[in-house]
Amino acid sequence: MAQHDDDSFIREVNEELRSDQMKYAWSRYRSLVIAIAVLIIGGTTASVLYEWYDSHTSSKSGDQFLAALKLAEDNKLDEALSAFEALEKDGTGAYPVLARMRAASVQQAKGDTAGAIAAFSGIGKEAAAPQAVRDLAKMRAAWLLIDTGTYEQVAAEVQATANPGNPLANSAREALGLSAYKAGDMAKAKEWFQQIANDTAAPRNVANRAQIMLDNIASSGKAP
Repeated sequence: MAQHDDDSFIREVNEELRSDQMKYAWSRYRSLVIAIAVLIIGGTTASVLYEWYDSHTSSKSGDQFLAALKLAEDNKLDEALSAFEALEKDGTGAYPVLARMRAASVQQAKGDTAGAIAAFSGIGKEAAAPQAVRDLAKMRAAWLLIDTGTYEQVAAEVQATANPGNPLANSAREALGLSAYKAGDMAKAKEWFQQIANDTAAPRNVANRAQIMLDNIASSGKAP
């Protein structure tokens, strides 16, 4: 069923993007595209984060973290945010930075996009955090900035991650391509989506979305 839904979504988006209603299509589908990509990003780094998390287990901080997660799941966002912020200050091992990541997600859920971006961006610059966590935080900031920031702001977060060999390279390229597309720079958008299409290691769904965008850019006649 999931594969059928994915194929149906791709066909529908492809038809929409091939029409003359480019701005309408972006407005209609951007949230779903971004949500799918964030899930891919999370899956890419899940095993790395789990290994790091498991090696820094602390019983008290772990219980506090799980309790804060439960508050967030129950949509008690203010209480969850307070619990994560307390863990940032008093937690041990890996929990403070994990709490910062989750607190940023809660800020996003509360509608504080600017605060979430600042939090994710700050974690991305935290030298003490593992590189995998820093890269994921920068990616989260970049995807939020697609809608709320400039191409230059997105690039400042993830352009270095788009280099070949980085596990998040294609997620970074997609963010950069969508940001350039939104800014009307079709030549630059084409360049980023083409890098995904040329990468045989790109996940199929990311490559499919890149090809949809390349087809749309070609049909628009706005890029060589």
